[in-house]
Order: sequence, then structure tokens, then C-alpha cells
Amino acid sequence: MDDEETRGDGTDQCGPVVIFAPLPVLTVTVEERSGAADIHVHAGGQGVWQSRMMSSLGVPVVLCSALGGETGDVLGHLLPIRDVTVRSVPVSARNGSYVHDRRSGEREVVAEAAGTPLDRHELDSLYELTLTEGLTHGRVLLSGPQEDDVVPADLYRRLSTDLGANGCEVAADLSGARLEAVLAGKPSLIKVSHEELLDDGRAKSEDAKDLVAAMRSMRDDGAGTVVVSRAGAAPALALLDDGDVVEICMPTLEPADSAGAGDSMTAGIVSALALGHPLRRALQVGAACGALNVVRHGLGTGGARAVETLAQRVELIDWK
Repeated sequence: MDDEETRGDGTDQCGPVVIFAPLPVLTVTVEERSGAADIHVHAGGQGVWQSRMMSSLGVPVVLCSALGGETGDVLGHLLPIRDVTVRSVPVSARNGSYVHDRRSGEREVVAEAAGTPLDRHELDSLYELTLTEGLTHGRVLLSGPQEDDVVPADLYRRLSTDLGANGCEVAADLSGARLEAVLAGKPSLIKVSHEELLDDGRAKSEDAKDLVAAMRSMRDDGAGTVVVSRAGAAPALALLDDGDVVEICMPTLEPADSAGAGDSMTAGIVSALALGHPLRRALQVGAACGALNVVRHGLGTGGARAVETLAQRVELIDWK
């Protein structure tokens, strides 16, 4: 696929967005190609997929991660791609990995190996690295690890608080204890799914009224803009800076793989804001990225031209 399809046209320029991707994973996916197995090996994990989408939109990324073990050695070669600069901390912990078989059309887990927790010194080094890069570039997206226990939630509280207190724009795509922790720093953008709000006990049901109540609760706890993605055809919801709520009505497309749509949505919103677009336009770009992701087999992928075309078809409707 040529550069003209996969990247922005160069008319917009911005500085790098720093993505905190604490412990990426090594992914092996088996697809079918003309009746034979087609094996794909990539770097993965939420922050990695977000960096991939941002780079395709022409937004440079500085990826802050910990790498260790045999999987970390391989990831060190796979992570650097065009417009993504990797800043890593070598650790004794091991990065996780998985093997998925998609030849049936669904993701079937063949094998998974979890990453191992970072020790105190490794956490300090990762915090220092991300703080330094964040203060240098001024915009940070905090993403979560693949496993719950590899990085403590308090590290997110420290990063959000310290970066925000020093003038850095902080966005986060998190849930559970990490979401609660990051709210202490009053992040400018929170993206969360409605399932995560239900699991966290912030929302009573998937009804829009309950979701909006949960969004307003997060605003009271320190969040700026709050975006809630929803499953299926239900429109996403966004609580804007002025207190208004809008439904984000996305184009209807037949999915090839629904995994990663929310991550791509977050990446699109943050990319558009980094490029200087207003919030409503950023929501349209984010929705287009999420919609495009589900029609492709690669997570966090999509061409800039396709995103622009779909964004023109995203409607923002005032929620009553």
C-alpha cells in the first residue's frame, strides 16, 4: 500500500504525540490465503495499535514502553515504523505474546503468554522516561497494558497529575482502577467503552441516560471531554467542554474484525486535536477511524484518505 493512501497529505503539521504503552505484546495471527495458512507477526497492545493509526494520519508518535525477555527483543525490531519513534526501558520482566487463528473468520486463541510485572526500579525508569518525553512534547495519551497486574494504577495517577500540573495535555483510554487513578490529574480527554462503565459500576445500565449520568460523574471527578463508545449500531456519546452531550452517528459498514475499533477511535480524536482541529471535527475523525478499523483485518490500521471520506459522513446529533 503506497504512502499516499496510508498517510496524511502533509498540509497539516504538528509535533509528536507521546503514547504511554507500558508493556507491548508480540502478536502472531494466522489468516487464510488461497487455502493456505498466512502467518502475520506484529507488535501489538493498545498503545501500539493507537500509534499505528496516528502514524497513518500523518501524526508523529513517541512511544514509551518497557521491553524485556525474548519477546521484548523481537518487539524492539518490530515497533519502529514510519513516524513512530520508540523510547524504551530495558527490563527483566517479559513482554506478553499471543497466537490467534482467524482462518474460520473468528479469533480463536491458540496460545497466550502473559507479560510479567515490572519491579520498582523499572517502574521508576518508565515513569521518568514518559514524564520527560511528555513535558518535551506537550501532549500525552495514556494507554493500558494487556494484563492488569504488570503496572500499578498509581503510576497512572502520578503521570496524569505531574504531566497535567506542568501544562501537558493528557488524554487517556483506560478503565477500572487505572481510570479512577488518572482522573486525579484532570485529563483533558477520557475515552471509555460502555461495557467498561458497566463493569466499573459507574453506569447502572447501557441506557443512554445512565451512560450520560456516568459521564457527568467523571466530569465531576476531573475529566474534561468524555467519549463513550458503544457496541453494535448504537451511536457513541460525547460530553463536550460546554456540558452539551452529542451522539456520534457513524457510517454503517460490514465488519471484518471488530477488535480495536475503540482504540482507533481514540487515536483519531487525539490526532485531529494535535493537528489543531476543533473538538467536534476531532470526534468525526475518531468515529471514522473506528468505523474503518472494523472493515480491516489489521488492528489500528486505515488510510488517511478513507478516514477523511468517512468523517464527512459522521453526524453529531444533540442528545436530548
